[in-house]
Amino acid sequence: MNDAAHAPPLYAADAPPFPAQPPLDGAVRADVAILGAGFTGLSAAIELAQRGLSVVVLEAGRTGWGASGRNGGQAIFGFGCDQATIAAQVGLDASRRLFAYSLEGMAMLHERRAAFAIDCDWQAGHAHVPIKPRQVHELHDWQSSLQRDYGYALDWWERDRLRNTLASDRYLGALYDPRSGHLQPMKYVRGLARAALSLGVRLHEASPVLALERGARPALRTASGRVHADFVVLAGNALVRGIAPELDARIMPVGTYIGATVPLGAERARALIGNGMAVADVNWALDYFRLDAQHRLLFGGRASYSTLPPPNLRATMLGRMRRVFPQLADVGLDAAWGGFVDISRNRAPDWGRLGDNVYYAQGFSGHGVAATGLAGRVIAEAIAGQAGRLDAFAAIRHRPFPGGRALRTPLLVAAMAWFKLRDALW
Repeated sequence: MNDAAHAPPLYAADAPPFPAQPPLDGAVRADVAILGAGFTGLSAAIELAQRGLSVVVLEAGRTGWGASGRNGGQAIFGFGCDQATIAAQVGLDASRRLFAYSLEGMAMLHERRAAFAIDCDWQAGHAHVPIKPRQVHELHDWQSSLQRDYGYALDWWERDRLRNTLASDRYLGALYDPRSGHLQPMKYVRGLARAALSLGVRLHEASPVLALERGARPALRTASGRVHADFVVLAGNALVRGIAPELDARIMPVGTYIGATVPLGAERARALIGNGMAVADVNWALDYFRLDAQHRLLFGGRASYSTLPPPNLRATMLGRMRRVFPQLADVGLDAAWGGFVDISRNRAPDWGRLGDNVYYAQGFSGHGVAATGLAGRVIAEAIAGQAGRLDAFAAIRHRPFPGGRALRTPLLVAAMAWFKLRDALW
């Protein structure tokens, strides 16, 4: 199979090749069947195989074809929602435990890199940056809450200090975290896949799942085969529809897009972001960017809540990039691509089980590079008989998006238009 047909060609070309895995052919048996060879599914597979269970992973395209292999690469503490959203539901003590689990997810990135020799261009440092005075106050409040309630300290940079590191006049300061950072996602997901294979996991690509057969011995069925298992893990996130309909209404696929410049050279690249950190603004429909190992600027954003891409993606991304870095007026894009993230209504993680033997993780809400690894571990623990941590996540309540199948996308588009107007005016 051609990598260019299944992943952003730029990411695929920069990553070590990963040999195509055979499609599923016929009926097979395993302790656990996993839908999705992305960060979540592969993390669960690694954890389960290390516990001695037999695992089969089914992937519709190539490994990392979905969000895991095409995201912006920013790895950040916490979850897609503010921690206060979780505390309001489960209480402060439980929220503190869940926050500590998120930090474990960050640590897992480094543990996996070391244990399986995964070279994924890790670069430490991440900054949340405000554009409006209102956002400065919001970030100060967040900084105080994280320190007071969760013992997590972040550094506030005044505008002059930020300007010494980030060559843009657009931002009013920064909330900086030296422990978060960024990586090359295709390198990381392929490294996880090689690790899983080394542990005896069976991986089948080009094997889209057509149905989940429930019961005492559930199965995943494809066009050419079936995996019978004691347990099933659904880890397809935004790309899975109809396999477990009760989950579909609780997430919305949202398009997000990235443009990559031509290589700028080390000197010009470092003149933009002196310390190599990743950056994200705090608008509802945010921009985010970083430098890669080839000294390109990768600039992401332009969320589409209608699931329709911008009519001229390259021009759109160039315009957004040059609003931040007008000094790049002479620079074009080497590539542009998009993908879907799975947004839950409250942007909190939606992890749990259906019955006694079907597990799932969704609702990463654009914040999954670290949290997906944690999800895989927590699900593996539950399958192995230690369900306490999964139960803690399952206590977070999730409501369906309003409007049903026909109206929920138009309603969400209208709501997002309001948030974008708010960002623009206040």
